[in-house]
Amino acid sequence: MALRIVLMGTGEFALPSFQTLIQSPHNIVGLVTQPDRTGRGHHRHVNKLKEFALSTDIPVFQPEKVNQPESLATLEDWKADLFVIAAYGQILSKKLLSIPRLGAINIHGSLLPKFRGAAPVQFAVLTGEAETGVSIFRIEPKLDSGPLLGTVATEIGSEETSGELHDRLAILAAPLTLDVVNQLDTGTAQETNQDPDLVTFAPKIEKAQGWIDWTRKSEEIGWHVRGMQPWPMPVTMFQRPEKADLRVSILRVQPIREDDHGHLTSLNPGELRIIDDRLLVKTGDSGLEVLELQPAGKRPMPSDAFARGNDLTDARFIKPDA
Repeated sequence: MALRIVLMGTGEFALPSFQTLIQSPHNIVGLVTQPDRTGRGHHRHVNKLKEFALSTDIPVFQPEKVNQPESLATLEDWKADLFVIAAYGQILSKKLLSIPRLGAINIHGSLLPKFRGAAPVQFAVLTGEAETGVSIFRIEPKLDSGPLLGTVATEIGSEETSGELHDRLAILAAPLTLDVVNQLDTGTAQETNQDPDLVTFAPKIEKAQGWIDWTRKSEEIGWHVRGMQPWPMPVTMFQRPEKADLRVSILRVQPIREDDHGHLTSLNPGELRIIDDRLLVKTGDSGLEVLELQPAGKRPMPSDAFARGNDLTDARFIKPDA
């Protein structure tokens, strides 16, 4: 028997799973997504979930406050068996979650109970995790705490950014989501309680967290460079004598060679050296080679091109409050 399903999501993490459900035998009775927003330059943000739903003649509902009585009335009118939620962007009330017959499930970008919260994909990269995955759980009032209905794990690539991992997890989530929905439909779904002793959190990332702290260990800075892409970007200030500081995004780094250590021993964290056309920067424990960066207002470039265009004598990378 096909279920009547309401989809709730705004971020693109939800798109592959929602597309899979829309193309399944289940009856998608509506999409609930955030109201349209205007970004920089007065350009309207493109909501790909909304575009896809409209292209398949699925009703779209965009309440400013989804828990208000008039919003709940609309959801009740849809007479859904199940709400499927991913990256929606509003806290859902207990009354809203009680509307569908089978409750509500959420698609989350981590192996719960690790990294509950708003930024699970970024925190997996920022903390140097070897693997992560997708969890689907039954929603309860407490944040990301409900029983698990299904998971899928994957290794994190050694050079994978948060953005690349996000997109890959979104694709991995799609078949898992359909499997869980089918199991709920047939009454065969198995629930597993999360272990409270293994809970960690991944709160929302703030823009100021993009600044690189060169006093940290090289490995940690490498995680930071990957974890802060595509937002808020891993950034540093290029400081040089008698010139204005220049904001630079550091896009790719790698560990220095064994024979490079002697060139950096006497330097302070953030200070730079050019060795054989390679840009090296001292860190808290050793050093890193910068492979690619992007000066403010310019396109990404290899580090040797940056070095040719800038005098690196007595130059260094700093945090603005350093």
